[in-house]
Amino acid sequence: MKEEFLHYLWKYSLYDQERLFDNENNRITIIDPGQYNRDSGPDFFNARIAVDGTIWAGNIEIHIKSSHFDSHGHQHDSAFDNVILHVVAENDKRVFNSKGEEILTTEISFDSSYYEKYALLVNNPYIIACQDDIKKLDNFLIRHWLNALVIERLQAKSESIIKIFYETGNDWEETFYRLLTRYFGFRVNTEPFEMLATALPFRIIRKHSDNIFQIEALLFGTAGLLDPGLFKEALKDEYYSGLLKEYTILSAKYSLQPLHGWIWKFSRLRPPNFPTVRLSQLASMLSVTGGLFSRVLETEDIKEIKGLFEVPASTYWDEHFVFGKKSRCFTKHTGSQAADILLINSVIPLLFAYGQNRDSNKICERALAFLEMIPPEENVIIEEWKTASVETESAFYSQALLQLRNEYCKKRKCLDCRIGIKIISQGKKLKDREELILEP
Repeated sequence: MKEEFLHYLWKYSLYDQERLFDNENNRITIIDPGQYNRDSGPDFFNARIAVDGTIWAGNIEIHIKSSHFDSHGHQHDSAFDNVILHVVAENDKRVFNSKGEEILTTEISFDSSYYEKYALLVNNPYIIACQDDIKKLDNFLIRHWLNALVIERLQAKSESIIKIFYETGNDWEETFYRLLTRYFGFRVNTEPFEMLATALPFRIIRKHSDNIFQIEALLFGTAGLLDPGLFKEALKDEYYSGLLKEYTILSAKYSLQPLHGWIWKFSRLRPPNFPTVRLSQLASMLSVTGGLFSRVLETEDIKEIKGLFEVPASTYWDEHFVFGKKSRCFTKHTGSQAADILLINSVIPLLFAYGQNRDSNKICERALAFLEMIPPEENVIIEEWKTASVETESAFYSQALLQLRNEYCKKRKCLDCRIGIKIISQGKKLKDREELILEP
């Protein structure tokens, strides 16, 4: 048995409240179980109990065995001096706080079926442990929990974004450029694209927003992809030679140091996803006058915003995938699906982070509304949820399910999940239904 299971029983009052007694067999009545504490210190703060008619206020500490109080060193820690009740599964030892005062201890009794359901979940070989049970639950509860998970996911992303914001000297355009460029790697080249954004600041690109060729030269050159040793067929290529000449001038002007060209991955990629093509498409996006993020902020139509990211590579790439080697001719757009990925992973999280930073609920709500207008992602994880009979109507719910699977199911945090809690306690009316549904 784990302590977290006892925390769950205590939080939701899933124990026999008529069988709480102290060492002297005095009846203990729980008035308020307290507020759950996930940090250091006692497990529940500000609880209220009554012992033989006397009301006590303070904190609750929970262990499997009472002797664990000493083995964890709490008897020497003044942070535990305000513990009014020690709740245990087995009372094997009388314990005292740092003042030498004995701590009131009680054994907790509960329905064994709760632990059996809990054990079945945490020991299930499938990542989505509740896949057979979730289809039996009220859809109302599931949807409310997914709503909370979307916000939880965006808040976690916001924390990372704000760190970048501070690193860039509180520049939102620079922050957006770094985030957008990172996700332009589409997993395989995420790290090289991220390195490129750091090596080539957006403030430099912004100075050349009216000249896509110069932006391409800056991107290709700083990426290290103009290294003569990488593409032998390119040495006589006019477009390649022009980029190299332009970058030689610009790199000297801005003291730029190119990355090593070998860091870019081409193998096992479809040619339209080659970093050469992607960099040209990125140049097209970054050529927006006034800054791309500024355009996103002033536009409330998701179709218009998406249009900013559905762009073609320059005409040279109509007949090429790499420098100097011709291929079948067709225009290489980023495409609708790629634009959706960029919206989901960079545009919307940054918009949400910006709204939180400016204390603007309106902007945060716009970010959430945009997610509901984008089709759901198609990947292995979403297929897992379909197997569990959980469907997604939009990216709003596919993002929530990614959060649920990766942060709860995969880590077996069933007791922190509203779905897991409901499955374990099925048939029992919990103390606070609103808390069960809405608490993130």
